Amino acid sequence: MGHHWWRSAVIYQVYVRSFADGDGDGTGDLAGVRSRLPYLAELGVEALWFTPWYLSPMKDGGYDVADYRVIDPAFGTLAEAEKLIAEARELGIRTIVDIVPNHVSDQHPWFRAALAGGPERDLFHFRPGRGARGELPPNDWRSQFGGPAWTRLPDGDWYLHLFAPEQPDLNWGHPAVRREHEDILRFWFERGVAGVRIDSAALLVKDPRLPDFTEGRDPHPYVDRDELHGIYRSWRRIADEYGGVFVGEVWLPDTERFARYLRPDELHTAFNFAFLSCPWDPARLRTAIDETLAEHAPVGAPPTWVLCNHDVTRTVTRYGRADTGFDFATKAFGTPTDPALGTRRARAAALLSLALPGAVYVYQGEELGLPEAEIPADRIQDPMHARSGGTDPGRDGCRVPLPWSADAPYAGFGSRQEPWLPQPAGWASYAVDRQQGDPGSMLSLYREAIALRPVFGDGPLTWLPAPDGVLAFARADGGALCVVNLAAAPAGLPAHSEILLGSGPLDDRGRLPQDTAVWLRA
Repeated sequence: MGHHWWRSAVIYQVYVRSFADGDGDGTGDLAGVRSRLPYLAELGVEALWFTPWYLSPMKDGGYDVADYRVIDPAFGTLAEAEKLIAEARELGIRTIVDIVPNHVSDQHPWFRAALAGGPERDLFHFRPGRGARGELPPNDWRSQFGGPAWTRLPDGDWYLHLFAPEQPDLNWGHPAVRREHEDILRFWFERGVAGVRIDSAALLVKDPRLPDFTEGRDPHPYVDRDELHGIYRSWRRIADEYGGVFVGEVWLPDTERFARYLRPDELHTAFNFAFLSCPWDPARLRTAIDETLAEHAPVGAPPTWVLCNHDVTRTVTRYGRADTGFDFATKAFGTPTDPALGTRRARAAALLSLALPGAVYVYQGEELGLPEAEIPADRIQDPMHARSGGTDPGRDGCRVPLPWSADAPYAGFGSRQEPWLPQPAGWASYAVDRQQGDPGSMLSLYREAIALRPVFGDGPLTWLPAPDGVLAFARADGGALCVVNLAAAPAGLPAHSEILLGSGPLDDRGRLPQDTAVWLRA
């Protein structure tokens, strides 16, 4: 793996709580991950991205951090994390950690001191309320999880939280906040991590006046403010000292503004949400791919491709629905889905994404073809569910603990105690041990595709002539073609010397059926 490994890597997202339970207490942990490193090496991934594993009250799945230098006891210890980083590296697998700079937990020492009236109040956004008695929030901002973005304290002041009340926003206008995060970056780079994923990367800086939100206001009072770029330039200098890389979670519709985060002295990469949320539609997929490549080209940054993560409906379920796109606003209980159709499309989408130029992120369980689970309402832990008044099913359905062994207790996730989220009936049928000996399984498809992926080379994408509803492309310096048929009728294949891999069989006339992808040697 070369110096610029991150430009084309396959990176696997580990949601520790649900990956593997090493001590049998029902919660995934670092011991569980360490025991499954050979599985990840066999899958062929080049790096692991870990969602937050730090000390946390878990009010938002660990994205409410109380201490960045302590591993949460539910997951293990700092010494175990260091062993995991080293053991993975011996297998050729790098580690990416997740930091959450927009906010901390309300149990963080800074916020507790702020509540006690200390000078730490300046590290957050405390304001008096509006109204005759200060009974109204300081402004009209809304939480990303629903409801107001302000909570009132007994002393009458309000504090800002763009997410849950247990996640107070930091004041990035204060130099101590900047110094602390630079120290956190150094702390983890010195422990051997190869990169850092930045949560909610466009939300950190707020207009100091905290004005009401006005649709179309430019600049926005808290999204994508110009001051962010100075922060990320200072971070980049630290990353360059250690040879580390950044991937930003940047949700922005403006492609020119998005590309600014990827200038050579800022972030190395950013997540591609246009592709992730795109419906299973040939024209829209092609547009998403073209626009992604176009917005990255001016700054020379590699695109990233992802079908699913710990926040969105699993691919198999989403692609089996009438609405195959993704939007938080449309999530609802009981949405009908066709699992067979969704699985067929998810297999084709896997080959599509793995053939594109850039890096690919695979969320744990996607390689097993796991569907979204419907969690009983009394077991849902995601704050999005509670904040919606119970109408939003939340994100726990894509976070159900993985099945490893079909005949073991709790499908081999852990041995002694029921997992923190219930596994639905039939979960064991997706178990790793059932799939790894089956050449037609989703796991076998992912393993073969990741192993074959270098045949596409490093060159840019060139679209090939194809019938309506068919996506076909080559990569300039590679010897392979990718063809995906989203049309109702079977499609003939372009000239080729060999079929390298298919997401499903060809028909009896050698044509590519609907919702099927194939890799060909040119």
